[in-house]
Amino acid sequence: MFTSVDDVSARLAETGYLASPAVATTVFLADRLGKPLLVEGPAGVGKTELAKAVAQVAGARLIRLQCYEGVDESRALYEWNHAKQLLRISAGRDESWDETRTDIFGEEFLLPRPLLTAIRGDDPKVLLIDETDKADVEVEGLLLEVLSDFQVTVPELGTVTATRRPFVVLTSNATRELSEALRRRCLFLHIGFPDAELERRIVRLRVPGIDAALAESVVRVVGALRAMDLRKVPSVAETIDWARTLLALGAATLDETVVRDSLGVILKHQDDIQKAAAKLDLDAV
Repeated sequence: MFTSVDDVSARLAETGYLASPAVATTVFLADRLGKPLLVEGPAGVGKTELAKAVAQVAGARLIRLQCYEGVDESRALYEWNHAKQLLRISAGRDESWDETRTDIFGEEFLLPRPLLTAIRGDDPKVLLIDETDKADVEVEGLLLEVLSDFQVTVPELGTVTATRRPFVVLTSNATRELSEALRRRCLFLHIGFPDAELERRIVRLRVPGIDAALAESVVRVVGALRAMDLRKVPSVAETIDWARTLLALGAATLDETVVRDSLGVILKHQDDIQKAAAKLDLDAV
């Protein structure tokens, strides 16, 4: 898919994703080595967007498993269409049970979920296992067979093995520690907040029409907010949202009134807004 690290950077940039050298290098290695990529970092720094950008570059189908507390095998791997099975059983009353049982556990009645879908077929796919740390520990066991051998066992049908491996991205906000067994199967990438220069480039790219001076001011203020002891510091996504907000308001510069009136775009807790309003010195930034 990628010929070099520079190729990764250039092609991701075409989708609007500006990758740091560390990101580009790790994506290249994950592709070249055929290894899943585990991406950790705070919310809103572009972990999910990276998977979407890779899928766009590769012309691949993006298959997403959104993890949450309580997600189980039937939501991650597959389940059977029980309603359709019951209809088939009712329609086949004159048949023997052995004949009916063989029929109702066939492909027609199988409902593949993201993990099984990702390893079936020959078309290119990117499998995004999003917010892996929100799933229960038991779910990691479901991932190990897929990430080790790229296969899924369906007892009634046998083992399904990938004929074309998907590019796999797992994301984590590090709200809990993932198992060593899972980490061992992946290449690891930590995405933190970008440096000021890269964030300015991101803002200019993602917010067409913003001038360089305002983009620089936005990034400086966001940097100052991140240095404060806040419950939730602004992410890159919120930097972009704020830049778009200022553009919509017709703000040419960042003055105290504009900043205070729009802090709710980048800060999501009232105590953070109050703290920022009291401590933020626009002259200093």
